Amino acid sequence: MLYWLSALSDGGDIFNLFRYISFRAGGAFFTALVFGFVFGKPLIAFLTAKKAGQPIRDDGPDGHARKAGTPTMGGALILGALFLGTLLWARWDNPWVWMTLFVTAAFGAIGLADDWQKVAHANPRGVPGKLRFGIGLLVSALAALWAAWWHPPALEGALLFPFFKDAVLDMGIVYVLFVMVVITGSANSVNLTDGLDGLAVMPVMIAAATLGIIAYVVGRVDFTDALVISYVPGTGEIAVFCAALIGGGLGFLWYNAPPAAVFMGDTGSLALGGALGAIAVATKHELVLAIVGGLFVVEALSVMVQVLYFKQTGKRIFLMAPIHHHFEKKGWPESQIVIRFWIVSIILALIGLSTLKIR
Repeated sequence: MLYWLSALSDGGDIFNLFRYISFRAGGAFFTALVFGFVFGKPLIAFLTAKKAGQPIRDDGPDGHARKAGTPTMGGALILGALFLGTLLWARWDNPWVWMTLFVTAAFGAIGLADDWQKVAHANPRGVPGKLRFGIGLLVSALAALWAAWWHPPALEGALLFPFFKDAVLDMGIVYVLFVMVVITGSANSVNLTDGLDGLAVMPVMIAAATLGIIAYVVGRVDFTDALVISYVPGTGEIAVFCAALIGGGLGFLWYNAPPAAVFMGDTGSLALGGALGAIAVATKHELVLAIVGGLFVVEALSVMVQVLYFKQTGKRIFLMAPIHHHFEKKGWPESQIVIRFWIVSIILALIGLSTLKIR
């Protein structure tokens, strides 16, 4: 919204700053950060008063029993900061901004309904998985059609491969199904990762920072020509969204750092995972998301492998899935698992960024 202040500029005054994505991204970051700091305590107090405690699974690691009663749905703090920061500082005439906001809000609503079911009925399973997954696929399909409408004709329905200059697969209508898998898979992978204090939110912020840089580069034709990558008009504005996400995430982490005063819940994890998927689709970097978000991929695969292997043999590969619980069962301290997973996320992010140059 504040972008329109640039119309008051004569080219040499403070209003000219509002033309620049970098300036507005900084504004979005600090707006979201301050929102998180200011509203974190009131939200926690409200959730505590409403007895919105996270139900704890009986078969979980022993140390999790002490977390019973910690309020959930704290992802609402991140989403509030994210939406305020984005709507205040991003251009409202940019279709990619609205696509990412739509996907984030839709998955946030799914997560909120799931969290409410868990809290209201003291049921750790919440909304039936098939229903939650089905609605997610519908939202992802709408996002796929949205992206197909706004992508340049040469990129419509195309899958681009990292590390190769001219490797393009024209998927046609199948691309819609592919996007459904990317966005829904991303949302649920982040959801599975959110099992320890601070474990999911930092890797999400790292991935958002990486994708924000990619979005900025892909949205500038001078950069794409120099790097020999595909140009997608307008995606640079997504950097403002990513900056707001990081600011909101840091504000939340202040209260979620061990021992957590509030949990993100599905409200946050599904929304943020969906947002990462939407950004990857908008920038045509869906496969790079699998690298940058490799931690989330491994967490999801650990669950899939565990379930399939158990059905076939009656035995388990991991002591418990997702894989972070496996390390808990092996005796790793929670803080050690979290920090090591953060390190892995940083390494994967750097590998993902290298795809812009290595061709």
